[in-house]
Amino acid sequence: MNAQTSETTAFVEWFRAAAPYIHAFRGKTFVIAFGGDTLLREDFVDLIHDVNLLNALGVRLVLVHGVRPQVEARLTQRGLSARYVKGLRVTDAEALACVKEAVGTVRVEIETLLSLGLPNTPMAGAEIRVASGNYVIAQPAGVVGGVDTQFTGQVRKINEGAIRERVSDGDIVLLSPLGYSPTGEVFNLTLEEVATTTAIAIKADKLIFLLDHGNTVNTEGERIDQITAAEAQKMARSLPDGDMKLYLPHAARACKAGVARAHLVSSNAKGALLVELFTHSGVGTMVTRESVDILRPASIDDVGGILQLIEPLEADGTLVRRERERLEQEIGQFIVNEFDGRIVGCVALYPFTDTQSGEMACLAVDPDFRDGGRGAALLKGAVAQAKKDGLKQLFVLTTRTTHWFIERGFTLATPNDLPSARKEMYNWQRRSKVLMKAL
Repeated sequence: MNAQTSETTAFVEWFRAAAPYIHAFRGKTFVIAFGGDTLLREDFVDLIHDVNLLNALGVRLVLVHGVRPQVEARLTQRGLSARYVKGLRVTDAEALACVKEAVGTVRVEIETLLSLGLPNTPMAGAEIRVASGNYVIAQPAGVVGGVDTQFTGQVRKINEGAIRERVSDGDIVLLSPLGYSPTGEVFNLTLEEVATTTAIAIKADKLIFLLDHGNTVNTEGERIDQITAAEAQKMARSLPDGDMKLYLPHAARACKAGVARAHLVSSNAKGALLVELFTHSGVGTMVTRESVDILRPASIDDVGGILQLIEPLEADGTLVRRERERLEQEIGQFIVNEFDGRIVGCVALYPFTDTQSGEMACLAVDPDFRDGGRGAALLKGAVAQAKKDGLKQLFVLTTRTTHWFIERGFTLATPNDLPSARKEMYNWQRRSKVLMKAL
């Protein structure tokens, strides 16, 4: 019973935490790309269930699939060998026939899974409509490295109007790595180019690549949580060959061209797509045009976010209670840490110019973000502002975090060492420790 209660509590907490994302994603457009190896996985149906959930939550979806292993298998069956030049498949007439077969089979398989509606399954009552068609206009890739790539192509244009119309009607658009030319030819494309070009053309809110092989880590094996487009392009050069190296430049290109966010998520993690989208920390790599983790001066619009941060700390006595009216009046004294549009940390600086000192107060960080060094970053921001204001000393009053401040260069003082104006306001019942730091 206790374990059941614990599981129920965890579920409720997660569901409540996901609510802001559910609100934010409704009516947004996501392009989700996955390779042919993902379709071969036994848990591929779980990805379809997650796609169904996103659709049910009002997310407008474009799916882009690959077929590389399926094409390789058909070439082998016919006694043919795959040919590549600079990473591009050389698609002769026989190879193109294999591509067409693979695309047709895979597309039908995906549409079949999206059509499931069995009772007692995540797809019950789904009634998903899938739209496929000649949305991608292509042209020949031409001669590459002295080799004629024949029916290998590159995207010339995306029929973005038709795609937008379909997703606006609630359909899921399914795109294959094929393009069609006005002359009636068919060209073999890469899923990454189709996905990236489509996301840019339809002004998607997110482009998501599911990695068939490897994880979202750097050369040291450390997970890349978030990265800017410029950083991504540089990092990709040093990564070993694999999906991360392949998709990272495309994610960066999409963000530079206006896609709000790009995500790279390993298919190996269970429920990775949902965890990446509906939790603070995620499990993959998020690429943005500019950093989403910034320190900045607070504005009146931040009052609500600051209150959410400090109210739990006021309730347990860590911070002195502040009324909303007072916070609104003093908002100009605050610095906030904003992460992806959410206030996750704050600190206030109150100058006492007669003594060239300043009080740092109301330092708070969201519990979900306390392992990222944000407290130290806020302290650094307050120190920088104090120096800019011409202050020579910083002091803080605390009842719980004395050692944290000592570890960062503060020394113990007494209430008598405070500026006279602040000393008069000292609360002798709280008996806060006084710490000071020379600037």
